[in-house]
Amino acid sequence: MSKHALLLSAVPVSAAMCRYAQPEDFVVACDAGYRNAERLDLRLDLIVGDFDSAPQPKTAHETIVLPHVKDDTDTQYAARWLLEHGYDQITMLGALGGARLEHTLSNLATGLYLAKNGVDVLLADEHSELRFLVPGRPLSLQRENWKYLSVFPLEGKLGGVCIRGAFYPLEDAELTADYPLGVSNEFTEETARLSCTSGSGVVVLTRDDA
Repeated sequence: MSKHALLLSAVPVSAAMCRYAQPEDFVVACDAGYRNAERLDLRLDLIVGDFDSAPQPKTAHETIVLPHVKDDTDTQYAARWLLEHGYDQITMLGALGGARLEHTLSNLATGLYLAKNGVDVLLADEHSELRFLVPGRPLSLQRENWKYLSVFPLEGKLGGVCIRGAFYPLEDAELTADYPLGVSNEFTEETARLSCTSGSGVVVLTRDDA
């Protein structure tokens, strides 16, 4: 049986993002991410952080206080904790955008870490959804109100790429980090199907107004 978790990082989100929360979610806040729990009116199950970006809240929720000097980011530590506790579906909110680009890149690395360990990962903000494409785990994405579908390699070359149900289909293609061949594709069917045979990539869905 799948176990779903909601991982809240520190980039402020709007109340509308509560659409990503499910009643059975285990909700984890990373450091200042606890403020997003308040914005989304969610009850926290766990808080993880070194509290360098926000004061440690006075709360009855379980809290893991991390040292300031460490290799893991707060989000990476929380992701590893969830993986070790059997969570195989994780949605990350408050992990994209914000004032510090390096935090977004760091959170993408954390998402890839989870995906390569068999977790179904989704990162979302107000305008986009991001998923990871890895060998042996094809993606079926619904058009819904999305228009653009982009694919970018994350580790050198992304090989054996197949994209079906899109304006620019691909069969056994190779995407490289120095040429954005996979950017701004568009849905032509209600479901787009993607797969790869080697490497890893990130798949970005955006709306026409993004």
